[in-house]
Amino acid sequence: MPEEVSIPLPDGVRLHAEVYGEPGANLTVLLLHGWTLDRHIWHRQVTALASGLPLISPPRPARILPHPPAQPARIAHPARVRVVVYDARGHGRSGPTHRRTATLGQLGDDLAEVLRAVAPTGPVVLAGHSLGGMTIMEYAHRHPDDFAQRVAGLVLVSTTAEGTQHTSYGLPLAVARAVRVAEMAGAQVLAYLGAWRPHRMLLHPLRPGLRWLLFGDLADPADVRLATTCVAGTSLCAIGGFRPSVAAQRRLDTLASLPTVPTTVLVGDRDRITPPACAEAIAGAVPGAQLVVCPGAGHMLTLERPAEVTSALAAVCRAVTGVASSG
Repeated sequence: MPEEVSIPLPDGVRLHAEVYGEPGANLTVLLLHGWTLDRHIWHRQVTALASGLPLISPPRPARILPHPPAQPARIAHPARVRVVVYDARGHGRSGPTHRRTATLGQLGDDLAEVLRAVAPTGPVVLAGHSLGGMTIMEYAHRHPDDFAQRVAGLVLVSTTAEGTQHTSYGLPLAVARAVRVAEMAGAQVLAYLGAWRPHRMLLHPLRPGLRWLLFGDLADPADVRLATTCVAGTSLCAIGGFRPSVAAQRRLDTLASLPTVPTTVLVGDRDRITPPACAEAIAGAVPGAQLVVCPGAGHMLTLERPAEVTSALAAVCRAVTGVASSG
């Protein structure tokens, strides 16, 4: 069972976190979820990593595009990891956000507080899905010294450093532009609705649309239900309030200035929200990054391609700790 932690933030909001693994572990892996989701989307990775560093060969072919190898910082053997997941403000079991704090900058500051609370010392591997990846970039931008001192590895999953620049939802460009205008107008309305959450009566009719938007060629119905339940646990203010900040973020320059650490960027080639162009730009900017493209997968790689994501996490952790793979 995980240790449940309530993390107070300077503005009075409390974040819900869960910590797995040994207190004396020499590496902490912190997993950040995406917009309108929560910590549960990492459940398969948590199970695998909390028991050690798995040696996994992905069961589906993935296109791996190598960049120059990173030079990792190494720590002592044996390698055991602590795994931390938490719900962002306005999501899951964490406290509410407000319109003025529904920004990526605030999430970057929140991440700094989470690290101080749950991993005040020792190396950290940060992994972010979608909004979680953008949060990591914002943390790097706003707290560059802390990032350089603490972060030993990165895994960026289905995310972007260029806002919605490449987002077309798989639609013709003119239609996508109209959808974005309507989406932004709707988001402004939702942002005023505070801590209210989508009524559970909406779950069933929401499911087909979310399946189309979030998943690729194949989707386990249980994974679609999980994603829908996460959306239902997100406050309407968070659903609408973060939208302008997400659209406006531009952090390629921040990524280009990062210290060289083991980094893997993953994307599905059917991702309608953060398509491969987003991942390609990130991998091109981050020193020494490796790009993994998962054929047939959509936006929810932690659920659709759990082995590939876990394998990437384990490989980065092994690079950081100096543990060699025998697989």
